[in-house]
Amino acid sequence: MTKIITISREFGSGGRQIGHQLAERLGIPFYDKDLIKMAAEDIEIEEHIFEMYDEAFMEKEEVEYTPFSHTYEVPMSDQIFVAQSRVIHRLAEHGPCVIVGRCADMVLKDEQCLNLFFYASFKKRVQRLLELEQLSQDHVKEMERRVREIDRKRKDYYQYYTGNEWGKPQNYHLCLDSQKAGMDACLDAAIAYMAHLN
Repeated sequence: MTKIITISREFGSGGRQIGHQLAERLGIPFYDKDLIKMAAEDIEIEEHIFEMYDEAFMEKEEVEYTPFSHTYEVPMSDQIFVAQSRVIHRLAEHGPCVIVGRCADMVLKDEQCLNLFFYASFKKRVQRLLELEQLSQDHVKEMERRVREIDRKRKDYYQYYTGNEWGKPQNYHLCLDSQKAGMDACLDAAIAYMAHLN
């Protein structure tokens, strides 16, 4: 079996949910937000500060000193990316798992990974999020703004730290549209694809 499965996803596409179901089906650990806690503990930064920089970088960020940067003053977003990368490598060394986001596909580019990308139409993603959060159609414009903003942050973060284009098919092994056949079909497709890997 492929050692590590990385999940990249458009906001609202259901990629995180599919990744969680994939981990359950395969009986392997699933990591998403828990990476924040682990990395925050590693560099002794309060978790709520860490969350502010999760999958985002600050272009005009003030340089801050922390115990993590003993010699040089390093921007907080860079410190957090390095800390998360170390945690991701550590988790990969422990065995098969599913890791969501945080450029894990590129952080582990030298490992045996299956890199998945999930997407869906903008309208479908907005409607899915409204349903999940039990919001009325009065909140459509607000949700559209939120979806655009989070997608932009993920794209900028990925490009800044990897130099690659987020969502470009050539950067992943398998890209799946969660709208066409549904999330269960995406899960089945990912497992079927894995069965043919050496």
